[in-house]
Amino acid sequence: MSAAAYYWAKFAWRRASRAEATSFRRVLLPHPYALDLPGVGASSTLIKAHDPTTGRAVGVVHDRTTGYMTVTTLLAPGGSLMAPTGTVQSSLRTWSSVLDMMSTDEQIQGASVTIQITPGAGEALGDDVRARQDPGAPRLAKQIIDELVRTTPHATASVAPWMSVTVDPQAAANAPVDLADQVAEALRVVDSLDLSGTGTDIERRATDIDLRRIVRSAYDPDVFNARDAEFADLQWSECGPQAADDSWEEYAHDGGVSVSWVLREMPRRPIAYSVLLPLLAPGRFQRRVTISYRVLDPYEGEAVLEREISHAHHRAQATAEFKGRAKWSQKADYQRAETAAAQVASGAQVVDWTLMVTATTRSAADLPAMRQELERAVKATRGIRMRPAYGAQASVFAAGLPLGYNPLVK
Repeated sequence: MSAAAYYWAKFAWRRASRAEATSFRRVLLPHPYALDLPGVGASSTLIKAHDPTTGRAVGVVHDRTTGYMTVTTLLAPGGSLMAPTGTVQSSLRTWSSVLDMMSTDEQIQGASVTIQITPGAGEALGDDVRARQDPGAPRLAKQIIDELVRTTPHATASVAPWMSVTVDPQAAANAPVDLADQVAEALRVVDSLDLSGTGTDIERRATDIDLRRIVRSAYDPDVFNARDAEFADLQWSECGPQAADDSWEEYAHDGGVSVSWVLREMPRRPIAYSVLLPLLAPGRFQRRVTISYRVLDPYEGEAVLEREISHAHHRAQATAEFKGRAKWSQKADYQRAETAAAQVASGAQVVDWTLMVTATTRSAADLPAMRQELERAVKATRGIRMRPAYGAQASVFAAGLPLGYNPLVK
């Protein structure tokens, strides 16, 4: 982030703050936007659809401004740390094929994968162990299990992963006119994405109740463990905050205060597939890690890499004219751009992506501790560089939720 971009964002945020555009209060007044979600979710609405393939209800988020529809798939929490290296490489190749499929489908505008880690107090671990314990097990085995439960009371966490795909149903060859046909077209496009072999298991399509729970519990963490019946009668606008203040480096909402960071730079060296493990490890505070994707079509991807080659060449040439030689980092950037262009010429695709992390605490007094925990987790990745989302805390907060907002989708 250049100095000019930083100070311009600071100026724009202060201007919005003086106009009271960074504060939200949900009041029941005869206002045309009184029943909308705040910020980037204002144009979204929730549609309860019926999936004929499974016979279950499906929640579809409709953006009334663009006409895009977002379908969320709940995934089963798992990992590949114990899997053989060949299995992991096969999963990566399969995921690459899924992204390749997105680039050739004009209806898919973008996708995001989110993993939410909510720390637990440990009671759930003890209850689960007692329910599954064999009464006829050896005494030594029972003692070891009881000791593990007793010594790790705060190491449990609830892990909730999901994948959201944004679809433009109007981009079909025969564009549907009716809203029901548009929802059916969006579900058809999402069903065409085959995630088998990517290392993850699909649990089911998110229902309207699932989406209400995810969004409402993000703004108010106290209702995270509430029953489904408490979310069934909620309006979509009621899932948002009752009050929120978007500050320069934090976002205060109903039941807590959140801090969001965004990707600054990836390491310039090859990284292991477990690089995000420190960010996904349970901590004291709730955390959401989101990777957003937008796969460029072949022509746009080739144009982007050609611009990268030209920019790297001009930067190295300007430095050489001023200092007598170009920097080694500039030469390395030029070589990487040429290598990527050669891969695209051989059939590879270009993916525009970003990484976002949001941590939430229920007390403003814990903000320093939460920032320190998040900073340590980022440093533990050994190479990934992130920074606070200056002046965009509310937007990055919403980008990790299934609200139909993807910062990479134009």
